[in-house]
Amino acid sequence: MTALPPRNRAADLSSGPLSARISPLPDPETLRLRHVHRAIADLRRGTPVILNGPTPLIVLGAETAGAAGLEDIAALAAGPACLLLAHGRAEAMTGAAAALVAVATPKALLAPAFLRSLADPTAEQMLGARPKPAAIPDLGPAAIQLVKLGRLLPAALVAPVKAVDAASLRDLLVVEASDVMAYKSVSASGLSRVAEASVPLEDAPDARIIAFRSPDGGIEHLAILIGRPEAAEAPLVRLHSECFTGDLLGSLRCDCGEQLRGAIARIAADGAGVLLYLAQEGRGIGLANKLRAYAMQDRGLDTIDANRALGWGADERNFMVAATMLEELGIRSVRLLTNNPDKVAAMVSCGINVQRREDHAFAPNGVNDHYLDTKMRRFGHYLG
Repeated sequence: MTALPPRNRAADLSSGPLSARISPLPDPETLRLRHVHRAIADLRRGTPVILNGPTPLIVLGAETAGAAGLEDIAALAAGPACLLLAHGRAEAMTGAAAALVAVATPKALLAPAFLRSLADPTAEQMLGARPKPAAIPDLGPAAIQLVKLGRLLPAALVAPVKAVDAASLRDLLVVEASDVMAYKSVSASGLSRVAEASVPLEDAPDARIIAFRSPDGGIEHLAILIGRPEAAEAPLVRLHSECFTGDLLGSLRCDCGEQLRGAIARIAADGAGVLLYLAQEGRGIGLANKLRAYAMQDRGLDTIDANRALGWGADERNFMVAATMLEELGIRSVRLLTNNPDKVAAMVSCGINVQRREDHAFAPNGVNDHYLDTKMRRFGHYLG
């Protein structure tokens, strides 16, 4: 039998009857977003990824670490692994008040439950002596950024890799560290409309909802348009970050549900405006981490210190998302419905003209009094 010649994949894709049905390759920027998005998905299911840069690392989220992921690290590591911890959690573990700390993790202690006890202050603690510090790898900040993008606890087990090419032997994804660091801004600036429909609301019967999605296919953000805001000189605009507990369940721990419904009614009464419903639960840390922060608050911390105890910043949101959505809607000048000075500053820095700020406050309910007081004293919100 005569052997068949090797296939020329490039020729297969560029000629013949299938060519008319094959789309061109996505642009490089979209491909980079996809790689980061795939890396996020792998970390969330406990699969390590290779972070490429001057000194490549294998990275595994401490929260999702399991036996298989630890085996991958053992097979590919060119040196000892260490656990990276972000600010507040790092300080609690080592006493070092630094943005990022690495702690040594001897092989005997590399077990999923132990890693989680280091990373999560709400988990059962399995610590003996205070962990010993280790050198922070060059790509450490990118590793922490990657697990944060996955809304995992900001703690990552990392080790130098023998060779980036070896990742293919264990079917691990390789992602560029520079792409990870640029992901939030690139993803936000690439948002585009994907769907639109009329959705009459109780307080705004002429409401429309437009869904926006980034090129990597991530979570959709929503714009609720009331009236014809695109025709107004400076429509009333509210930036509202999703809050499952407050918006949907009516939680008394925050004022989010009141702010959401109050904003829709206020915009409708004004005649036209936009409420941007941003997929940034818990000021950007995600619902699971927000519940952990609630558990820390029940131990006596306020909302800022609870986030920091988990390794998160006080506010992890990216308001470039909102600015891009407004520009896509043809709105570049607004009256911003908010008590948060940071939102005003963020919109201005992103090129949106804020003609003025409109107050948007609600009375405490007996449960959220301390929460609102913290927003006023420590975030600087205009609630007094």
